[in-house]
Amino acid sequence: MNALAKLTDKNHPIFLTDAGLETWLVFNRGIELRDFAAFELIHSEAGKAALVDYWNEFLELAQSQNRGFILDTPTWRASPDWCQKLGFDLHEMEEINHDATAFMHRIKDKHPISTPLVINGLVGPRGDGYLPGRLMSVNAARAYHSAQITALAKAGVDMISALTMNNIAEAIGIAAAAKNVNIPCVISFTVETDGRLPTEQSLADAIRQTDAATENYPLYYMVNCAHPDHFRDTVRKDAEWLQRICGIRANASRMSHAELDKAEELDEGNPQELGNLHRELLSLLPNMRVLGGCCGTDHRHVASIANQIPRYQHT
Repeated sequence: MNALAKLTDKNHPIFLTDAGLETWLVFNRGIELRDFAAFELIHSEAGKAALVDYWNEFLELAQSQNRGFILDTPTWRASPDWCQKLGFDLHEMEEINHDATAFMHRIKDKHPISTPLVINGLVGPRGDGYLPGRLMSVNAARAYHSAQITALAKAGVDMISALTMNNIAEAIGIAAAAKNVNIPCVISFTVETDGRLPTEQSLADAIRQTDAATENYPLYYMVNCAHPDHFRDTVRKDAEWLQRICGIRANASRMSHAELDKAEELDEGNPQELGNLHRELLSLLPNMRVLGGCCGTDHRHVASIANQIPRYQHT
């Protein structure tokens, strides 16, 4: 059984992911990221060294926990509009996604650990992850994201994950683009403090409508870039759509997206508390497959979350 098959196998232990890469680089390493574009670091020796340091500690955690791990390409901002804003054309964008994938493969190859490793092509929203802005149609979203998804698929990722999705049409378009090149995909929605998408649509509607429009193409769904307090009540119910949520990458902070946008200092919350808060989430979401962190989190937070898994592992 390959790593991707183990990721979706309920009888295999839960996989871990990393944490808030961009916030770790900015606040913990003092590295300036233009528009949070971590992919630019792969073009310098100092940048690559920082990324290797970041991933090494997570891989050591995965090995110590005997858990699979998902290695994300640093390409959350490597889509056409963001690349153009940063001075890269479409051809250079394709090279960026190829180079980022090759970089993650090298990290994987240098860590012949016994646990399965998945190379995940990371895709972000066309606009601001916190603000829907000018919404696209499904067809426009599919056309926009196809270039990056095709580049990542050609580069050799095992799957695609779209993080911080704030509207349904863009999620559907991304899933359709992934389906068009026959690459498995995961959709991760972000929610506000009321548990609803920034468009005020419910998480239930987001999952149901994306599944209906794509014939259930996504492997599973996730929630990211929100504190557990923001969506815990949303998932505290008995509903079929909850079976599709298989991953959580929570923020350390209880701040709203608007507050985080204005914050000049990192709110790293309490790693132990964040881990403890995952106990109930794991009992409420029986199909959980993936756990990690998002903004403000680092290795400590993911380790704390991982320490809760044995007592709430579903098989």
